[in-house]
Amino acid sequence: MPADCYVFAGGGTGGHLYPALAIAGEIRKASPGARICFIGTKGKIESRVVPAEGYEFRTLWISGLQRRLSLKNLLVPLKAGVSMIRARAYLRELAPRAVVGTGGYVSGPVVMAATMMGIPTLIHEQNSVPGETTRMLAPRVSEVHVSFEETMKRLPAGTKVFLSGNPTRSALSGVDRAAAVKYFDMDPAGDGKVVLVSGGSLGAVSVNDAVLANLDSISGMRLRIIWQTGAHDAERIGTAVSKYPRNRIWTGAFIDNMGYAYAAADAVVCRAGATTIAELTRLGKPAILVPYPRAAAGHQTLNARSMESCGAALVVADAEAPARLGELLSMMMDDAKLASMSRASASLGRPEAARVIAGRVMALNRQV
Repeated sequence: MPADCYVFAGGGTGGHLYPALAIAGEIRKASPGARICFIGTKGKIESRVVPAEGYEFRTLWISGLQRRLSLKNLLVPLKAGVSMIRARAYLRELAPRAVVGTGGYVSGPVVMAATMMGIPTLIHEQNSVPGETTRMLAPRVSEVHVSFEETMKRLPAGTKVFLSGNPTRSALSGVDRAAAVKYFDMDPAGDGKVVLVSGGSLGAVSVNDAVLANLDSISGMRLRIIWQTGAHDAERIGTAVSKYPRNRIWTGAFIDNMGYAYAAADAVVCRAGATTIAELTRLGKPAILVPYPRAAAGHQTLNARSMESCGAALVVADAEAPARLGELLSMMMDDAKLASMSRASASLGRPEAARVIAGRVMALNRQV
């Protein structure tokens, strides 16, 4: 008898991909013989990360509308139609017991095709304000799982919705700090707190600019930096930090092992996407949050303020970050302050979310 198959559709950014990987990892633990296949987009983060994690990977030709006038928008309806046909072909071939959508353009045609074929489906919505794809598919799917209580009120009537939290990878936990610091070519016994800087899997130019504007003051505070710059900014940042001691600033386009980055860090400077918030709270990491100002419905600002109100983070607007980042780092680089923020952050975490949602996915399987 063939092994049960589960299909995951999501990607484009780490915020959509990593929750899917977390759920898949829990299914793999509970059912080691299960077949797990991801459907994503060629050239996006999932095309590199998913095969490296040992999962099958298929692609669709899909993209969203450009916000500016672009000839590429003329291809969007064609891509959607082709992707629906291709998604149905994949699902007929794989015969999954359940399909999980975690967001990004690619999840729409796969989840829609699954509902049309009578395959049990589950959507996970990371953000406080659900995207259009989630709102459209919510009444059709078997279950919707959300990260924020307020999201439940924004879904169509009749949606079977659960407040489960945002899944995070268990591999993020339990990493030895000394080994993690050494991983980034720093001395585990060296002086100075370690600050992780990340604009997300794709990087963030404005976050990078804010850190660049404060490098002298950061150096004066004897802080050490682990800096995920994004591919587009790696060369510029690498050149800018070359005058500083190598054992105090590590830069790279992308950090493959975020568990090591978090374990090494005493504090984090980052955006406020839902997956980033879930990882910070799982690990109890204090943070300076720089919400992306053009996030849909301002959800990153809402995320950040909820952390700030609990004492887990300091928040600075994107435009103000270059002027204020050094001041904020100075405010929090005190052992007692960091410990207090860490406890507040951990109190918000839902480390069981991936296991809970994986259990629901496998329960859908048993209903077939």
